[in-house]
Amino acid sequence: MGRLISKMVLVLLLSLILLWDTGQVLAQQTTDLDDILSGFDEQTGPTRKTQNGESNINEVLEGFDDEPREKRDQSGLEEEEALTGFDEAPEKSGEGRPDARADQDRKLKPDWLKLSGAFSIGSSINFAHDAPEPGKTDHRGLSRLKAKAHLEADLKLSLSWRIKIEGNAFYDLAYAIHDRDEFTDDVLDHYEKEADLGVAYIQGTLLPSLDLKAGRQIVVWGKSDNIRVTDVLNPIDNREPGLVDIEDLRLPVAMTRLDYYFGDWNVSGIAIHEVRFNKDPQFGNDFFPAPAPLPKEEKPSTGIDNQEYAVALNGIFSGWDLSLYGAYLFDDQAHVEQTPSGLKRMHSRVTMFGAAANVALGNWLLKGEAACFRGLEFFSLPGKTKSRLVVMAGVEYSGFTDTTISFEIVNRHLLSFDDRLKTAPDNTLENDFQTVLRVTRNFLHETLTLTFLASTFDLTGGNGAFQRLSLDYDLNDQVACKIGVITYQSGDKPSFRNIDDNDRLYFEIKYSF
Repeated sequence: MGRLISKMVLVLLLSLILLWDTGQVLAQQTTDLDDILSGFDEQTGPTRKTQNGESNINEVLEGFDDEPREKRDQSGLEEEEALTGFDEAPEKSGEGRPDARADQDRKLKPDWLKLSGAFSIGSSINFAHDAPEPGKTDHRGLSRLKAKAHLEADLKLSLSWRIKIEGNAFYDLAYAIHDRDEFTDDVLDHYEKEADLGVAYIQGTLLPSLDLKAGRQIVVWGKSDNIRVTDVLNPIDNREPGLVDIEDLRLPVAMTRLDYYFGDWNVSGIAIHEVRFNKDPQFGNDFFPAPAPLPKEEKPSTGIDNQEYAVALNGIFSGWDLSLYGAYLFDDQAHVEQTPSGLKRMHSRVTMFGAAANVALGNWLLKGEAACFRGLEFFSLPGKTKSRLVVMAGVEYSGFTDTTISFEIVNRHLLSFDDRLKTAPDNTLENDFQTVLRVTRNFLHETLTLTFLASTFDLTGGNGAFQRLSLDYDLNDQVACKIGVITYQSGDKPSFRNIDDNDRLYFEIKYSF
Protein backbone atom coordinates (compact mmCIF):
# COMPACT_ATOMS: atom_id res chain seq x y z
CA MET A 1 0.00 0.00 0.00
CA GLY A 2 2.88 2.35 0.87
CA ARG A 3 4.56 1.67 -2.47
CA LEU A 4 1.29 2.35 -4.32
CA ILE A 5 0.88 5.72 -2.61
CA SER A 6 4.53 6.62 -3.25
CA LYS A 7 4.27 5.85 -6.97
CA MET A 8 0.98 7.69 -7.38
CA VAL A 9 2.36 10.75 -5.56
CA LEU A 10 5.50 10.67 -7.74
CA VAL A 11 3.54 10.51 -10.99
CA LEU A 12 1.09 13.18 -9.83
CA LEU A 13 3.98 15.48 -8.92
CA LEU A 14 5.51 14.94 -12.36
CA SER A 15 2.13 15.78 -13.91
CA LEU A 16 1.78 19.00 -11.93
CA ILE A 17 5.36 20.07 -12.68
CA LEU A 18 4.91 19.46 -16.40
CA LEU A 19 1.55 21.19 -16.44
CA TRP A 20 2.96 24.24 -14.63
CA ASP A 21 6.24 24.53 -16.52
CA THR A 22 4.71 23.89 -19.91
CA GLY A 23 1.91 26.34 -19.21
CA GLN A 24 4.38 29.05 -18.15
CA VAL A 25 6.65 28.55 -21.15
CA LEU A 26 3.85 28.43 -23.65
CA ALA A 27 1.56 31.06 -22.16
CA GLN A 28 3.36 33.97 -23.79
CA GLN A 29 3.63 32.11 -27.13
CA THR A 30 -0.04 31.29 -27.11
CA THR A 31 -1.04 34.82 -26.12
CA ASP A 32 1.08 36.37 -28.89
CA LEU A 33 -0.26 33.98 -31.46
CA ASP A 34 -3.82 34.60 -30.37
CA ASP A 35 -3.25 38.37 -30.72
CA ILE A 36 -1.89 37.93 -34.22
CA LEU A 37 -4.78 35.75 -35.26
CA SER A 38 -7.38 37.83 -33.45
CA GLY A 39 -10.60 37.93 -35.42
CA PHE A 40 -9.71 35.18 -37.86
CA ASP A 41 -11.66 32.47 -36.03
CA GLU A 42 -14.57 34.40 -34.52
CA GLN A 43 -17.53 32.14 -33.93
CA THR A 44 -20.50 32.07 -31.63
CA GLY A 45 -19.33 30.33 -28.45
CA PRO A 46 -16.09 28.42 -27.77
CA THR A 47 -15.09 25.66 -30.16
CA ARG A 48 -11.68 24.50 -28.94
CA LYS A 49 -11.54 20.78 -28.51
CA THR A 50 -10.11 18.70 -25.74
CA GLN A 51 -9.04 15.07 -26.03
CA ASN A 52 -12.29 13.57 -24.79
CA GLY A 53 -14.65 16.33 -25.87
CA GLU A 54 -15.16 20.03 -26.44
CA SER A 55 -15.08 22.98 -24.11
CA ASN A 56 -18.45 23.73 -25.63
CA ILE A 57 -20.72 21.05 -24.16
CA ASN A 58 -22.62 20.72 -27.41
CA GLU A 59 -19.40 19.55 -29.01
CA VAL A 60 -18.56 17.39 -26.01
CA LEU A 61 -21.68 15.48 -26.98
CA GLU A 62 -20.73 15.05 -30.63
CA GLY A 63 -23.58 13.21 -32.26
CA PHE A 64 -26.30 14.73 -30.03
CA ASP A 65 -27.80 16.60 -32.96
CA ASP A 66 -30.92 15.74 -34.89
CA GLU A 67 -29.33 13.40 -37.36
CA PRO A 68 -27.68 10.09 -36.22
CA ARG A 69 -23.95 9.62 -36.86
CA GLU A 70 -24.33 6.87 -39.45
CA LYS A 71 -26.75 8.98 -41.46
CA ARG A 72 -24.55 12.05 -41.21
CA ASP A 73 -21.58 10.07 -42.50
CA GLN A 74 -23.65 8.91 -45.46
CA SER A 75 -25.03 12.35 -46.25
CA GLY A 76 -21.48 13.68 -46.04
CA LEU A 77 -20.48 11.33 -48.82
CA GLU A 78 -23.35 12.59 -50.97
CA GLU A 79 -22.41 16.24 -50.38
CA GLU A 80 -18.75 15.57 -51.15
CA GLU A 81 -19.68 13.81 -54.38
CA ALA A 82 -22.12 16.55 -55.40
CA LEU A 83 -19.58 19.33 -54.78
CA THR A 84 -16.68 17.59 -56.52
CA GLY A 85 -14.83 20.07 -58.70
CA PHE A 86 -16.25 23.27 -57.15
CA ASP A 87 -12.97 24.03 -55.38
CA GLU A 88 -10.56 23.21 -58.19
CA ALA A 89 -8.41 26.11 -59.38
CA PRO A 90 -8.44 26.98 -63.11
CA GLU A 91 -5.78 25.19 -65.10
CA LYS A 92 -2.66 27.15 -66.00
CA SER A 93 0.01 26.37 -68.49
CA GLY A 94 3.57 25.62 -67.41
CA GLU A 95 4.38 22.09 -66.34
CA GLY A 96 6.81 23.24 -63.68
CA ARG A 97 4.33 25.42 -61.83
CA PRO A 98 2.90 24.21 -58.47
CA ASP A 99 -0.71 24.44 -59.66
CA ALA A 100 0.09 22.39 -62.75
CA ARG A 101 1.75 19.69 -60.66
CA ALA A 102 -1.27 19.65 -58.34
CA ASP A 103 -3.56 19.16 -61.34
CA GLN A 104 -1.41 16.24 -62.48
CA ASP A 105 -1.60 14.68 -59.01
CA ARG A 106 -5.38 14.96 -59.04
CA LYS A 107 -5.52 13.24 -62.42
CA LEU A 108 -3.39 10.37 -61.07
CA LYS A 109 -5.69 9.86 -58.07
CA PRO A 110 -9.17 8.70 -59.04
CA ASP A 111 -12.07 10.31 -57.20
CA TRP A 112 -13.48 6.92 -56.22
CA LEU A 113 -10.32 5.73 -54.41
CA LYS A 114 -8.58 7.16 -51.37
CA LEU A 115 -5.38 5.53 -50.12
CA SER A 116 -3.82 6.40 -46.76
CA GLY A 117 -1.80 4.86 -44.00
CA ALA A 118 0.93 5.28 -41.43
CA PHE A 119 4.34 3.97 -40.47
CA SER A 120 5.48 4.05 -36.86
CA ILE A 121 8.22 2.84 -34.59
CA GLY A 122 7.70 2.51 -30.86
CA SER A 123 9.75 1.28 -27.94
CA SER A 124 9.39 0.34 -24.28
CA ILE A 125 12.25 0.32 -21.77
CA ASN A 126 11.76 -1.54 -18.49
CA PHE A 127 13.59 0.25 -15.67
CA ALA A 128 12.37 -1.48 -12.48
CA HIS A 129 13.14 -5.20 -13.02
CA ASP A 130 15.68 -6.96 -10.84
CA ALA A 131 18.22 -9.38 -12.28
CA PRO A 132 16.45 -12.67 -13.13
CA GLU A 133 17.08 -16.06 -11.57
CA PRO A 134 19.29 -18.45 -13.59
CA GLY A 135 17.36 -19.82 -16.57
CA LYS A 136 14.68 -17.14 -16.41
CA THR A 137 14.01 -14.44 -19.02
CA ASP A 138 15.79 -11.14 -18.44
CA HIS A 139 13.14 -8.44 -18.80
CA ARG A 140 15.42 -5.52 -17.94
CA GLY A 141 16.06 -2.74 -20.43
CA LEU A 142 14.67 -2.82 -23.96
CA SER A 143 11.46 -4.87 -24.09
CA ARG A 144 9.92 -3.52 -27.32
CA LEU A 145 11.22 -1.90 -30.50
CA LYS A 146 8.27 -2.35 -32.82
CA ALA A 147 8.11 -1.15 -36.42
CA LYS A 148 4.50 -1.03 -37.60
CA ALA A 149 2.75 -0.34 -40.90
CA HIS A 150 -0.92 0.53 -41.39
CA LEU A 151 -2.52 0.84 -44.81
CA GLU A 152 -6.13 1.56 -45.73
CA ALA A 153 -8.18 2.01 -48.87
CA ASP A 154 -11.53 3.79 -49.09
CA LEU A 155 -13.52 3.11 -52.26
CA LYS A 156 -16.63 5.04 -53.30
CA LEU A 157 -18.85 2.74 -55.26
CA SER A 158 -21.67 5.28 -55.65
CA LEU A 159 -23.28 8.18 -53.84
CA SER A 160 -24.53 5.85 -51.11
CA TRP A 161 -22.14 2.87 -51.10
CA ARG A 162 -18.51 2.53 -50.08
CA ILE A 163 -15.91 -0.10 -49.21
CA LYS A 164 -13.18 0.30 -46.62
CA ILE A 165 -10.23 -2.08 -46.15
CA GLU A 166 -7.34 -1.85 -43.68
CA GLY A 167 -4.25 -3.94 -43.09
CA ASN A 168 -1.73 -3.93 -40.25
CA ALA A 169 1.67 -5.54 -39.79
CA PHE A 170 4.49 -5.20 -37.29
CA TYR A 171 7.91 -6.61 -36.54
CA ASP A 172 9.50 -6.21 -33.10
CA LEU A 173 13.26 -5.79 -33.42
CA ALA A 174 13.80 -6.25 -29.67
CA TYR A 175 13.80 -10.03 -30.00
CA ALA A 176 16.47 -9.94 -32.70
CA ILE A 177 18.58 -7.59 -30.58
CA HIS A 178 18.32 -9.92 -27.60
CA ASP A 179 19.02 -13.64 -27.63
CA ARG A 180 15.82 -15.18 -29.00
CA ASP A 181 16.55 -18.39 -27.08
CA GLU A 182 15.75 -16.50 -23.86
CA PHE A 183 12.09 -16.23 -24.81
CA THR A 184 9.34 -18.84 -24.82
CA ASP A 185 7.74 -19.97 -28.06
CA ASP A 186 4.46 -18.37 -26.93
CA VAL A 187 6.14 -14.98 -26.60
CA LEU A 188 7.89 -15.21 -29.98
CA ASP A 189 4.70 -16.37 -31.71
CA HIS A 190 2.54 -13.54 -30.35
CA TYR A 191 4.92 -10.62 -29.87
CA GLU A 192 7.73 -10.76 -32.43
CA LYS A 193 5.76 -10.29 -35.65
CA GLU A 194 2.21 -10.18 -36.92
CA ALA A 195 0.19 -9.37 -40.03
CA ASP A 196 -3.53 -8.90 -39.70
CA LEU A 197 -6.51 -7.74 -41.72
CA GLY A 198 -8.11 -4.82 -39.93
CA VAL A 199 -11.55 -3.44 -40.75
CA ALA A 200 -12.86 -4.59 -44.13
CA TYR A 201 -16.50 -3.80 -44.84
CA ILE A 202 -19.04 -2.56 -47.35
CA GLN A 203 -21.48 0.12 -46.21
CA GLY A 204 -24.48 1.67 -47.86
CA THR A 205 -28.16 2.58 -47.87
CA LEU A 206 -30.77 -0.05 -48.69
CA LEU A 207 -33.79 2.19 -48.09
CA PRO A 208 -34.14 5.86 -47.07
CA SER A 209 -34.15 4.86 -43.38
CA LEU A 210 -32.26 1.57 -43.54
CA ASP A 211 -28.46 1.18 -43.71
CA LEU A 212 -26.32 -1.92 -44.13
CA LYS A 213 -22.74 -2.47 -42.99
CA ALA A 214 -21.21 -5.92 -43.56
CA GLY A 215 -17.69 -7.19 -42.96
CA ARG A 216 -14.95 -6.79 -40.36
CA GLN A 217 -15.82 -3.75 -38.25
CA ILE A 218 -15.77 -2.17 -34.81
CA VAL A 219 -19.02 -1.36 -32.99
CA VAL A 220 -18.66 0.72 -29.82
CA TRP A 221 -21.32 0.38 -27.15
CA GLY A 222 -21.53 2.40 -23.94
CA LYS A 223 -20.44 5.87 -22.82
CA SER A 224 -17.26 5.27 -20.82
CA ASP A 225 -13.89 6.20 -22.32
CA ASN A 226 -11.88 4.14 -19.82
CA ILE A 227 -13.90 1.16 -18.55
CA ARG A 228 -15.70 -1.55 -20.47
CA VAL A 229 -19.19 -2.36 -19.19
CA THR A 230 -21.61 -2.71 -22.11
CA ASP A 231 -18.82 -2.45 -24.73
CA VAL A 232 -18.71 -6.20 -25.37
CA LEU A 233 -18.88 -6.79 -29.13
CA ASN A 234 -15.19 -6.39 -29.99
CA PRO A 235 -12.27 -8.03 -28.18
CA ILE A 236 -9.20 -5.98 -27.25
CA ASP A 237 -5.43 -6.28 -27.59
CA ASN A 238 -4.28 -6.44 -23.96
CA ARG A 239 -0.75 -7.76 -24.46
CA GLU A 240 0.84 -4.65 -22.89
CA PRO A 241 -1.80 -3.52 -20.36
CA GLY A 242 -2.43 0.14 -19.71
CA LEU A 243 -0.13 1.48 -22.41
CA VAL A 244 -2.86 2.97 -24.64
CA ASP A 245 -6.55 3.80 -24.34
CA ILE A 246 -9.38 1.39 -25.07
CA GLU A 247 -10.26 3.16 -28.33
CA ASP A 248 -6.90 2.03 -29.78
CA LEU A 249 -7.18 -1.55 -28.47
CA ARG A 250 -10.39 -2.84 -30.06
CA LEU A 251 -10.03 -5.64 -32.61
CA PRO A 252 -12.44 -5.75 -35.57
CA VAL A 253 -14.78 -8.71 -35.99
CA ALA A 254 -16.73 -9.91 -39.04
CA MET A 255 -20.40 -9.03 -38.60
CA THR A 256 -23.47 -7.85 -40.46
CA ARG A 257 -25.24 -4.78 -39.13
CA LEU A 258 -28.59 -3.24 -40.09
CA ASP A 259 -29.53 0.22 -38.81
CA TYR A 260 -33.09 1.54 -39.01
CA TYR A 261 -33.77 5.23 -38.21
CA PHE A 262 -37.05 6.74 -37.00
CA GLY A 263 -37.36 10.15 -35.39
CA ASP A 264 -34.79 10.60 -32.63
CA TRP A 265 -34.19 6.84 -32.46
CA ASN A 266 -32.36 4.14 -34.32
CA VAL A 267 -32.30 0.40 -33.80
CA SER A 268 -29.32 -1.77 -34.74
CA GLY A 269 -29.54 -5.49 -35.40
CA ILE A 270 -26.20 -7.31 -35.52
CA ALA A 271 -25.13 -10.85 -36.41
CA ILE A 272 -21.51 -11.63 -35.51
CA HIS A 273 -19.97 -14.29 -37.75
CA GLU A 274 -16.36 -14.40 -36.50
CA VAL A 275 -15.48 -15.86 -33.10
CA ARG A 276 -12.58 -13.80 -31.76
CA PHE A 277 -11.28 -13.23 -28.22
CA ASN A 278 -8.92 -10.88 -26.38
CA LYS A 279 -5.18 -10.97 -27.06
CA ASP A 280 -3.81 -11.48 -23.55
CA PRO A 281 -0.25 -11.72 -22.16
CA GLN A 282 1.43 -15.01 -23.03
CA PHE A 283 3.48 -17.44 -20.93
CA GLY A 284 6.99 -16.04 -20.53
CA ASN A 285 5.95 -12.39 -20.87
CA ASP A 286 6.47 -10.16 -17.82
CA PHE A 287 2.69 -9.52 -17.62
CA PHE A 288 1.82 -13.23 -17.57
CA PRO A 289 0.55 -13.93 -14.02
CA ALA A 290 1.52 -17.62 -13.57
CA PRO A 291 4.84 -19.49 -13.39
CA ALA A 292 3.57 -22.19 -15.80
CA PRO A 293 1.40 -22.18 -18.95
CA LEU A 294 -2.37 -22.18 -18.55
CA PRO A 295 -4.44 -25.15 -19.78
CA LYS A 296 -5.03 -25.25 -23.52
CA GLU A 297 -7.75 -22.90 -24.76
CA GLU A 298 -10.64 -24.44 -26.65
CA LYS A 299 -11.93 -21.81 -29.08
CA PRO A 300 -15.35 -22.29 -30.69
CA SER A 301 -15.12 -22.71 -34.44
CA THR A 302 -16.56 -20.08 -36.75
CA GLY A 303 -19.79 -21.53 -38.14
CA ILE A 304 -23.55 -21.24 -38.30
CA ASP A 305 -23.97 -22.87 -34.86
CA ASN A 306 -21.63 -20.39 -33.20
CA GLN A 307 -23.07 -17.13 -34.48
CA GLU A 308 -23.38 -14.31 -31.95
CA TYR A 309 -26.26 -11.84 -31.97
CA ALA A 310 -26.81 -8.34 -30.63
CA VAL A 311 -29.39 -5.54 -30.74
CA ALA A 312 -29.23 -1.90 -29.65
CA LEU A 313 -31.81 0.86 -29.36
CA ASN A 314 -30.31 4.38 -29.33
CA GLY A 315 -32.08 7.67 -28.66
CA ILE A 316 -30.36 11.02 -29.18
CA PHE A 317 -32.05 14.09 -27.71
CA SER A 318 -31.23 17.68 -26.78
CA GLY A 319 -28.54 17.48 -24.08
CA TRP A 320 -28.84 13.77 -23.32
CA ASP A 321 -28.97 10.34 -24.89
CA LEU A 322 -30.00 6.81 -23.96
CA SER A 323 -29.05 3.37 -25.24
CA LEU A 324 -30.47 -0.09 -24.47
CA TYR A 325 -28.51 -3.23 -25.35
CA GLY A 326 -28.97 -6.97 -25.62
CA ALA A 327 -26.48 -9.63 -26.76
CA TYR A 328 -26.03 -13.38 -26.95
CA LEU A 329 -22.35 -14.18 -27.30
CA PHE A 330 -19.32 -16.05 -25.99
CA ASP A 331 -17.66 -14.89 -22.79
CA ASP A 332 -14.28 -13.28 -23.54
CA GLN A 333 -12.94 -14.60 -20.23
CA ALA A 334 -12.36 -18.36 -20.43
CA HIS A 335 -13.01 -20.65 -17.47
CA VAL A 336 -11.14 -23.86 -16.67
CA GLU A 337 -13.12 -27.04 -17.19
CA GLN A 338 -12.37 -30.73 -16.64
CA THR A 339 -12.80 -32.64 -19.93
CA PRO A 340 -12.11 -36.29 -20.90
CA SER A 341 -8.81 -35.13 -22.42
CA GLY A 342 -7.79 -33.09 -19.35
CA LEU A 343 -8.13 -29.52 -18.18
CA LYS A 344 -9.09 -26.98 -20.82
CA ARG A 345 -10.08 -23.35 -20.91
CA MET A 346 -13.56 -22.97 -22.34
CA HIS A 347 -15.74 -19.99 -23.30
CA SER A 348 -19.32 -19.99 -22.02
CA ARG A 349 -22.34 -18.78 -23.94
CA VAL A 350 -23.67 -15.76 -22.05
CA THR A 351 -26.51 -13.29 -22.44
CA MET A 352 -26.10 -9.59 -21.67
CA PHE A 353 -28.74 -6.93 -21.06
CA GLY A 354 -27.58 -3.39 -20.48
CA ALA A 355 -28.21 0.33 -20.67
CA ALA A 356 -26.11 3.48 -20.94
CA ALA A 357 -26.83 7.21 -20.78
CA ASN A 358 -25.17 10.64 -20.99
CA VAL A 359 -26.55 13.89 -19.55
CA ALA A 360 -25.02 17.32 -20.22
CA LEU A 361 -25.27 20.02 -17.54
CA GLY A 362 -23.30 23.10 -18.50
CA ASN A 363 -19.61 22.18 -18.37
CA TRP A 364 -20.46 18.86 -16.74
CA LEU A 365 -21.12 15.57 -18.47
CA LEU A 366 -22.71 12.82 -16.38
CA LYS A 367 -22.51 9.26 -17.65
CA GLY A 368 -23.71 5.88 -16.46
CA GLU A 369 -23.80 2.26 -17.59
CA ALA A 370 -25.24 -0.97 -16.21
CA ALA A 371 -25.19 -4.53 -17.51
CA CYS A 372 -26.22 -7.99 -16.33
CA PHE A 373 -24.37 -11.07 -17.63
CA ARG A 374 -26.05 -14.46 -17.27
CA GLY A 375 -24.64 -17.93 -17.92
CA LEU A 376 -21.14 -17.56 -16.40
CA GLU A 377 -19.43 -20.87 -15.61
CA PHE A 378 -16.67 -21.71 -13.12
CA PHE A 379 -14.37 -24.67 -12.39
CA SER A 380 -15.37 -24.85 -8.72
CA LEU A 381 -19.10 -25.07 -9.51
CA PRO A 382 -19.47 -27.64 -12.31
CA GLY A 383 -22.92 -27.76 -13.87
CA LYS A 384 -23.95 -24.42 -12.37
CA THR A 385 -24.06 -20.94 -13.83
CA LYS A 386 -23.84 -17.53 -12.20
CA SER A 387 -24.83 -13.97 -13.05
CA ARG A 388 -22.80 -10.79 -12.72
CA LEU A 389 -24.14 -7.24 -12.33
CA VAL A 390 -21.84 -4.43 -13.49
CA VAL A 391 -22.63 -0.80 -12.69
CA MET A 392 -20.58 2.26 -13.70
CA ALA A 393 -20.99 5.97 -12.89
CA GLY A 394 -18.83 8.78 -14.18
CA VAL A 395 -18.47 12.52 -14.46
CA GLU A 396 -16.49 14.73 -16.83
CA TYR A 397 -15.71 18.42 -16.37
CA SER A 398 -14.48 20.69 -19.17
CA GLY A 399 -14.87 24.13 -17.57
CA PHE A 400 -11.14 24.83 -17.29
CA THR A 401 -9.35 26.27 -20.32
CA ASP A 402 -8.05 23.50 -22.60
CA THR A 403 -8.45 20.97 -19.77
CA THR A 404 -10.72 17.98 -19.25
CA ILE A 405 -11.03 16.05 -15.98
CA SER A 406 -12.98 12.80 -15.74
CA PHE A 407 -13.60 10.26 -13.00
CA GLU A 408 -15.31 6.89 -13.34
CA ILE A 409 -16.06 4.14 -10.86
CA VAL A 410 -17.39 0.65 -11.52
CA ASN A 411 -18.32 -2.40 -9.44
CA ARG A 412 -18.53 -5.88 -10.93
CA HIS A 413 -20.67 -7.85 -8.49
CA LEU A 414 -21.11 -11.64 -8.75
CA LEU A 415 -24.61 -12.57 -7.58
CA SER A 416 -25.12 -15.47 -5.11
CA PHE A 417 -21.39 -15.64 -4.44
CA ASP A 418 -19.83 -18.93 -3.30
CA ASP A 419 -16.58 -18.80 -1.29
CA ARG A 420 -15.18 -21.70 -3.33
CA LEU A 421 -14.79 -19.27 -6.23
CA LYS A 422 -12.00 -17.45 -4.37
CA THR A 423 -9.60 -20.36 -4.90
CA ALA A 424 -7.58 -21.28 -7.99
CA PRO A 425 -8.18 -21.66 -10.84
CA ASP A 426 -11.28 -19.40 -10.58
CA ASN A 427 -9.70 -16.65 -8.44
CA THR A 428 -12.96 -14.71 -8.58
CA LEU A 429 -13.97 -11.76 -6.42
CA GLU A 430 -17.50 -11.11 -5.20
CA ASN A 431 -17.02 -7.36 -5.73
CA ASP A 432 -14.41 -6.10 -8.16
CA PHE A 433 -14.15 -2.31 -7.80
CA GLN A 434 -12.23 -0.12 -10.26
CA THR A 435 -11.76 3.65 -10.41
CA VAL A 436 -10.20 5.67 -13.22
CA LEU A 437 -9.07 9.29 -12.96
CA ARG A 438 -8.00 11.09 -16.15
CA VAL A 439 -6.69 14.64 -16.52
CA THR A 440 -5.95 15.98 -20.01
CA ARG A 441 -4.64 19.40 -20.99
CA ASN A 442 -3.97 20.78 -24.45
CA PHE A 443 -1.37 23.39 -25.45
CA LEU A 444 -0.38 25.18 -28.66
CA HIS A 445 -3.84 24.95 -30.22
CA GLU A 446 -4.16 21.22 -29.49
CA THR A 447 -0.86 20.19 -31.05
CA LEU A 448 0.55 19.31 -27.60
CA THR A 449 -1.43 17.12 -25.18
CA LEU A 450 -0.48 16.13 -21.64
CA THR A 451 -2.44 13.25 -20.08
CA PHE A 452 -2.39 11.70 -16.62
CA LEU A 453 -4.40 8.52 -16.03
CA ALA A 454 -4.67 6.43 -12.85
CA SER A 455 -6.56 3.12 -12.81
CA THR A 456 -7.03 1.51 -9.39
CA PHE A 457 -8.63 -1.80 -8.45
CA ASP A 458 -10.24 -2.20 -5.02
CA LEU A 459 -10.68 1.43 -4.02
CA THR A 460 -7.27 1.43 -2.18
CA GLY A 461 -5.30 -0.50 -4.83
CA GLY A 462 -5.27 -3.82 -2.98
CA ASN A 463 -6.15 -5.65 -6.20
CA GLY A 464 -3.60 -3.78 -8.33
CA ALA A 465 -3.19 -0.42 -10.04
CA PHE A 466 -1.31 1.49 -12.70
CA GLN A 467 -0.60 5.14 -13.49
CA ARG A 468 0.34 6.62 -16.85
CA LEU A 469 1.76 10.02 -17.70
CA SER A 470 2.09 10.79 -21.42
CA LEU A 471 2.91 13.67 -23.72
CA ASP A 472 1.65 13.71 -27.34
CA TYR A 473 2.89 16.24 -29.87
CA ASP A 474 1.88 16.78 -33.50
CA LEU A 475 4.96 18.14 -35.25
CA ASN A 476 2.86 18.75 -38.37
CA ASP A 477 -0.08 17.20 -40.21
CA GLN A 478 1.95 14.08 -40.99
CA VAL A 479 4.37 13.50 -38.11
CA ALA A 480 3.37 12.90 -34.50
CA CYS A 481 5.27 11.59 -31.52
CA LYS A 482 4.52 10.55 -27.97
CA ILE A 483 6.54 9.81 -24.86
CA GLY A 484 5.41 8.54 -21.50
CA VAL A 485 5.99 6.59 -18.32
CA ILE A 486 3.74 3.94 -16.79
CA THR A 487 4.04 2.41 -13.32
CA TYR A 488 2.32 -0.72 -11.97
CA GLN A 489 1.41 -2.05 -8.52
CA SER A 490 0.84 -5.73 -7.82
CA GLY A 491 -2.43 -6.86 -6.23
CA ASP A 492 -4.69 -9.80 -5.47
CA LYS A 493 -6.41 -9.58 -8.85
CA PRO A 494 -4.90 -12.41 -10.98
CA SER A 495 -3.88 -10.18 -13.88
CA PHE A 496 -1.98 -7.87 -11.48
CA ARG A 497 0.01 -10.47 -9.58
CA ASN A 498 3.77 -9.96 -9.61
CA ILE A 499 3.78 -7.03 -12.05
CA ASP A 500 5.16 -4.48 -9.60
CA ASP A 501 8.52 -4.45 -11.45
CA ASN A 502 7.02 -3.82 -14.90
CA ASP A 503 7.37 -0.03 -14.78
CA ARG A 504 8.52 1.30 -18.14
CA LEU A 505 9.28 4.32 -20.28
CA TYR A 506 7.88 4.31 -23.79
CA PHE A 507 7.93 6.42 -26.92
CA GLU A 508 6.54 6.35 -30.46
CA ILE A 509 6.97 8.39 -33.61
CA LYS A 510 4.45 8.04 -36.44
CA TYR A 511 4.34 9.27 -40.01
CA SER A 512 0.90 9.41 -41.65
CA PHE A 513 0.15 9.85 -45.32
